[in-house]
Amino acid sequence: MIVIPDAVGPDLHVVESGPPDGPAVVFAHALGSDLTMWDAIVPLLPSGLRLIRLDMRGHGQSPCPDGPYPMGDLVVDAARSLDRLDVCDCVFVGLSIGGIIAQGLAAERLDLVRGLVIANTAAKIGTPAIWADRIAAVRKDGIESVVEANMERWFSHATRRDHPEIVNAARARLLATPLAGYVGCMEAIADTDLYESTARLRLPTLAIAGSEDGSAPADLVRETAALIPGSRFHLIRGTGHMPPVEKPDEFARILTEFLGGIGHL
Repeated sequence: MIVIPDAVGPDLHVVESGPPDGPAVVFAHALGSDLTMWDAIVPLLPSGLRLIRLDMRGHGQSPCPDGPYPMGDLVVDAARSLDRLDVCDCVFVGLSIGGIIAQGLAAERLDLVRGLVIANTAAKIGTPAIWADRIAAVRKDGIESVVEANMERWFSHATRRDHPEIVNAARARLLATPLAGYVGCMEAIADTDLYESTARLRLPTLAIAGSEDGSAPADLVRETAALIPGSRFHLIRGTGHMPPVEKPDEFARILTEFLGGIGHL
């Protein structure tokens, strides 16, 4: 369950491309990343789409208010951004925490969302104990203390071996994340369980997983997809937690096929 706050949150940093009157596709990034994680797939998508990328609070160029960050705040941040941009009936693409936000947004504001793409995510990720340990480590020793473990979860062995430039870019994004923003969003994930609300969703949904994802394993993604009747599941082999970064061609192809299949091109 998500508790929707009464207070107004920050205006998120947004980057748009494509025609303003095109079908809207909105992208929400992973924890410890920013909207640039979608850069590789943007040129691969059909030119008629209105592509909207968000930096969540405490990440990228969005404001970093003091915590805590209940998941309801993050959902409202996204909803306010879409309202401000006069967006409705979008396809919302979320990866990791972005995928949790996507599920919450669809449950609370179905007027905004006509289709979901939930990548490398679940209705519930990890346990409170796992997140408590990670939060304590970051509070004590900084984000640097978890960087290399994250790189192992985020990227396949082949990518870490053959494409250090991809890993280095993700490492830099993570290290640039404000500590308060990183901890606030970790706390949001730790406290969130959307099984009941996600199981009530009835809209076109594509779930994407990476075969070597150490953060949201493929079986967990598949289990979440199964909660939504009629959803599709696609496994991208040879990728970890960041398929749009590791294999943008395949991610863009599957996304484009989904958009075409629901008449959103």
